[in-house]
Amino acid sequence: MESVLGNINPVLQMLTVMSLFSLLPFVFCCMTSFLRFTIVFSLLKTAMGIQVPPAIVTIGLCMILTFYTMGGVFEKMYERGSIPYQKSGNLLLAINEGSKPLKEFMLKQTRESDLAFFVELKRKAPPKSPDELTMWEIAPAYILSELKTAFEIGFVVFVPFIVLDLVVANVLLALGMFM
Repeated sequence: MESVLGNINPVLQMLTVMSLFSLLPFVFCCMTSFLRFTIVFSLLKTAMGIQVPPAIVTIGLCMILTFYTMGGVFEKMYERGSIPYQKSGNLLLAINEGSKPLKEFMLKQTRESDLAFFVELKRKAPPKSPDELTMWEIAPAYILSELKTAFEIGFVVFVPFIVLDLVVANVLLALGMFM
Protein backbone atom coordinates (compact mmCIF):
# COMPACT_ATOMS: atom_id res chain seq x y z
CA MET A 1 0.00 0.00 0.00
CA GLU A 2 1.38 3.36 -1.03
CA SER A 3 1.87 6.05 1.59
CA VAL A 4 -0.28 9.16 1.47
CA LEU A 5 2.86 11.27 1.31
CA GLY A 6 4.54 8.85 -1.11
CA ASN A 7 3.37 10.67 -4.23
CA ILE A 8 4.76 14.01 -3.10
CA ASN A 9 8.21 15.41 -3.79
CA PRO A 10 10.65 14.33 -1.01
CA VAL A 11 11.43 17.96 -0.20
CA LEU A 12 7.74 18.67 0.36
CA GLN A 13 7.45 15.47 2.42
CA MET A 14 10.25 16.67 4.69
CA LEU A 15 8.66 20.11 4.95
CA THR A 16 5.32 18.53 5.92
CA VAL A 17 6.90 16.28 8.56
CA MET A 18 8.93 19.16 10.02
CA SER A 19 5.79 21.31 10.14
CA LEU A 20 4.00 18.57 12.05
CA PHE A 21 6.94 18.31 14.46
CA SER A 22 6.77 22.05 15.07
CA LEU A 23 3.26 21.55 16.49
CA LEU A 24 4.49 19.11 19.16
CA PRO A 25 5.35 21.80 21.75
CA PHE A 26 1.85 23.23 21.38
CA VAL A 27 0.32 19.78 21.82
CA PHE A 28 2.51 19.12 24.86
CA CYS A 29 1.75 22.47 26.50
CA CYS A 30 -1.97 22.66 25.83
CA MET A 31 -3.25 19.10 25.45
CA THR A 32 -1.63 17.47 28.49
CA SER A 33 -1.70 18.05 32.22
CA PHE A 34 1.27 20.44 31.76
CA LEU A 35 -1.16 23.35 31.42
CA ARG A 36 -2.67 22.75 34.85
CA PHE A 37 0.71 22.25 36.55
CA THR A 38 2.21 25.46 35.18
CA ILE A 39 -0.73 27.63 36.21
CA VAL A 40 -0.95 26.17 39.71
CA PHE A 41 2.79 26.47 40.33
CA SER A 42 2.85 30.03 38.97
CA LEU A 43 0.00 31.03 41.26
CA LEU A 44 1.75 29.30 44.18
CA LYS A 45 4.93 31.31 43.54
CA THR A 46 2.89 34.50 43.35
CA ALA A 47 0.99 33.65 46.53
CA MET A 48 4.21 33.02 48.41
CA GLY A 49 5.69 36.22 46.99
CA ILE A 50 8.98 34.57 46.05
CA GLN A 51 11.20 34.64 42.99
CA VAL A 52 12.79 31.27 43.72
CA PRO A 53 12.87 28.77 42.07
CA PRO A 54 13.52 30.35 38.68
CA ALA A 55 10.92 29.89 35.96
CA ILE A 56 13.03 27.30 34.12
CA VAL A 57 13.11 25.11 37.24
CA THR A 58 9.35 25.43 37.66
CA ILE A 59 8.80 24.51 34.01
CA GLY A 60 11.18 21.55 34.41
CA LEU A 61 9.23 20.36 37.43
CA CYS A 62 5.98 20.72 35.47
CA MET A 63 7.47 18.69 32.60
CA ILE A 64 8.59 15.90 34.93
CA LEU A 65 5.16 15.76 36.58
CA THR A 66 3.49 15.75 33.16
CA PHE A 67 5.60 12.84 31.94
CA TYR A 68 4.84 11.02 35.19
CA THR A 69 1.08 11.55 35.00
CA MET A 70 0.78 11.12 31.23
CA GLY A 71 3.24 8.24 30.83
CA GLY A 72 0.53 5.64 30.27
CA VAL A 73 -1.22 7.81 27.69
CA PHE A 74 2.05 8.45 25.84
CA GLU A 75 2.77 4.69 25.76
CA LYS A 76 -0.68 3.93 24.35
CA MET A 77 -0.24 6.69 21.76
CA TYR A 78 3.06 5.21 20.62
CA GLU A 79 1.72 1.66 20.48
CA ARG A 80 -1.48 2.55 18.63
CA GLY A 81 0.29 4.88 16.19
CA SER A 82 3.37 2.83 15.40
CA ILE A 83 1.53 -0.35 14.36
CA PRO A 84 -0.47 1.22 11.49
CA TYR A 85 2.61 3.14 10.35
CA GLN A 86 4.77 -0.01 10.27
CA LYS A 87 2.10 -1.95 8.38
CA SER A 88 1.07 0.62 5.78
CA GLY A 89 3.55 3.48 5.99
CA ASN A 90 0.58 5.85 6.08
CA LEU A 91 1.54 8.79 8.30
CA LEU A 92 -1.97 10.26 8.49
CA LEU A 93 -3.46 6.93 9.61
CA ALA A 94 -0.73 6.60 12.25
CA ILE A 95 -1.43 10.11 13.56
CA ASN A 96 -5.17 9.44 13.61
CA GLU A 97 -4.79 6.14 15.50
CA GLY A 98 -2.07 7.48 17.78
CA SER A 99 -4.14 10.47 18.83
CA LYS A 100 -7.05 8.36 20.10
CA PRO A 101 -5.57 7.74 23.60
CA LEU A 102 -4.91 11.48 23.97
CA LYS A 103 -8.47 12.17 22.87
CA GLU A 104 -9.77 9.71 25.49
CA PHE A 105 -7.63 11.35 28.19
CA MET A 106 -8.84 14.82 27.27
CA LEU A 107 -12.46 13.67 27.21
CA LYS A 108 -12.14 12.28 30.75
CA GLN A 109 -10.74 15.61 32.02
CA THR A 110 -13.16 17.89 30.15
CA ARG A 111 -16.23 19.38 31.74
CA GLU A 112 -19.46 18.51 29.99
CA SER A 113 -20.57 22.14 29.82
CA ASP A 114 -17.36 23.19 28.06
CA LEU A 115 -17.60 20.30 25.62
CA ALA A 116 -21.27 21.05 24.92
CA PHE A 117 -20.38 24.69 24.19
CA PHE A 118 -17.81 23.80 21.53
CA VAL A 119 -19.95 21.02 20.04
CA GLU A 120 -22.86 23.46 19.67
CA LEU A 121 -20.59 25.96 17.94
CA LYS A 122 -19.50 23.40 15.36
CA ARG A 123 -22.51 21.12 14.85
CA LYS A 124 -26.21 21.41 14.37
CA ALA A 125 -27.07 18.08 16.04
CA PRO A 126 -25.28 16.60 19.06
CA PRO A 127 -23.11 13.53 18.40
CA LYS A 128 -24.55 10.10 19.12
CA SER A 129 -21.37 8.83 20.77
CA PRO A 130 -18.03 10.22 22.00
CA ASP A 131 -16.31 8.51 19.04
CA GLU A 132 -17.98 11.01 16.70
CA LEU A 133 -16.30 13.96 18.42
CA THR A 134 -13.31 15.39 16.61
CA MET A 135 -10.10 16.69 18.09
CA TRP A 136 -11.21 20.18 16.95
CA GLU A 137 -14.11 19.97 19.40
CA ILE A 138 -12.38 18.19 22.27
CA ALA A 139 -9.10 20.18 22.38
CA PRO A 140 -10.55 23.67 22.98
CA ALA A 141 -13.04 22.28 25.49
CA TYR A 142 -10.19 20.50 27.28
CA ILE A 143 -8.03 23.63 27.34
CA LEU A 144 -10.91 25.71 28.73
CA SER A 145 -11.67 23.05 31.37
CA GLU A 146 -8.02 22.83 32.38
CA LEU A 147 -7.79 26.61 32.71
CA LYS A 148 -10.89 26.71 34.91
CA THR A 149 -9.68 23.82 37.06
CA ALA A 150 -6.17 25.24 37.40
CA PHE A 151 -7.45 28.65 38.47
CA GLU A 152 -9.82 27.02 40.96
CA ILE A 153 -6.92 25.06 42.46
CA GLY A 154 -4.76 28.19 42.39
CA PHE A 155 -7.47 30.19 44.16
CA VAL A 156 -7.75 27.56 46.91
CA VAL A 157 -3.96 27.63 47.31
CA PHE A 158 -3.83 31.44 47.18
CA VAL A 159 -6.49 32.16 49.84
CA PRO A 160 -4.50 30.94 52.89
CA PHE A 161 -1.59 33.17 51.91
CA ILE A 162 -3.87 36.21 51.61
CA VAL A 163 -5.38 35.45 55.02
CA LEU A 164 -1.90 35.06 56.49
CA ASP A 165 -0.83 38.40 54.96
CA LEU A 166 -3.88 40.13 56.42
CA VAL A 167 -3.26 38.67 59.88
CA VAL A 168 0.40 39.69 59.84
CA ALA A 169 -0.48 43.17 58.56
CA ASN A 170 -3.08 43.65 61.31
CA VAL A 171 -0.70 42.45 64.03
CA LEU A 172 2.03 44.79 62.79
CA LEU A 173 -0.47 47.65 62.57
CA ALA A 174 -1.62 46.98 66.12
CA LEU A 175 1.99 47.15 67.29
CA GLY A 176 2.39 50.51 65.58
CA MET A 177 4.66 49.19 62.84
CA PHE A 178 3.29 50.60 59.62
CA MET A 179 4.70 52.33 56.59
